[in-house]
Amino acid sequence: MKESDLEPRRKPAQPKDLALLGIAELEAYIAELEAEIARVRVEIAAKLGQRRGAEALFKR
Repeated sequence: MKESDLEPRRKPAQPKDLALLGIAELEAYIAELEAEIARVRVEIAAKLGQRRGAEALFKR
């Protein structure tokens, strides 16, 4: 096994340098982030529904 096999495959994204962005760009960035948060919340709700279904099935 190589040492490189033990390293994470995906490195965390570096945060944007907000100082370089104008007000309109910052507002657009916020809108993108809020859309992503909404998308994640929908996925969480779906997974919770699946979990509840599985728990109900195996509690019988």
